[in-house]
Amino acid sequence: MAPEAFFLPVAHGQHSQRFCLYHAPSGVPPKGALLYLHPFAEEMNKSRRMAALQARMLAAQGYAVLQIDLHGCGDSSGDFGDATWQSWLQDVQDAHAWLRSRSNAPFWLWGLRSGCLLAADAAQRIDAPVNFLFWQPVISGRQFLQQFLRLKVAGEMMSGDSKGVMAALKKQLAENQSVEIAGYALSPGLSQGLEAAELAPPARAGRLIWREVSPRPEATLAPASQQCIEQWQSAGCAVNSAVLPAPTFWQTVEIEEAPALLDATLAALES
Repeated sequence: MAPEAFFLPVAHGQHSQRFCLYHAPSGVPPKGALLYLHPFAEEMNKSRRMAALQARMLAAQGYAVLQIDLHGCGDSSGDFGDATWQSWLQDVQDAHAWLRSRSNAPFWLWGLRSGCLLAADAAQRIDAPVNFLFWQPVISGRQFLQQFLRLKVAGEMMSGDSKGVMAALKKQLAENQSVEIAGYALSPGLSQGLEAAELAPPARAGRLIWREVSPRPEATLAPASQQCIEQWQSAGCAVNSAVLPAPTFWQTVEIEEAPALLDATLAALES
């Protein structure tokens, strides 16, 4: 069944709307309702196919799935340089309200990479229990932002003019000026929110499915991941975690698929 494509009016800005795809569940009532939060910048484009494949698979098995292009991303209104962390949080709240109008099934925030940071932050603003599906979660927004800024430094190194680039970028952002990184204009309002974001459990966390992938068949969770999981467990969250042998599809040159991740995600939701 083809997904329903529509533009969702949102509270942030006049005439502001977000492009959405709704995958209606086969069978009534749905087993669960999932809101997908995509990753950052170019990682979003690399991941579109995997997100679509998973959404279709879940809908065919009785889950309602809503995909949203956040403010300034994909086919939504605004430019990437207009987006702020707060406008993205508002998008999540508006999408949650829309999905809740369709279904009262157990609610899940499904994040990929930095989308997991946004999910954890947004859950603090949702007055209801939230379950989480994390794909390759970013644990520290500060560290992730640093890595993103390094793309600019790497580009300048290739041109032989890298001296002081990182300091200059941080100075621009501190002076409330946007910076251009790998074709994306990064606003201070987005960089500040991302930098402050941490993958901390909300007060009303339910289940957490944590899935990572690695091209190494014997890979295990990194110590930072294990430490974060223990923090969620200490907050009373039931965690199901695993590392699967699969390509890191959000950063590969060619568009890649990870069937093992699709199957493992469905199996974890059904368990």
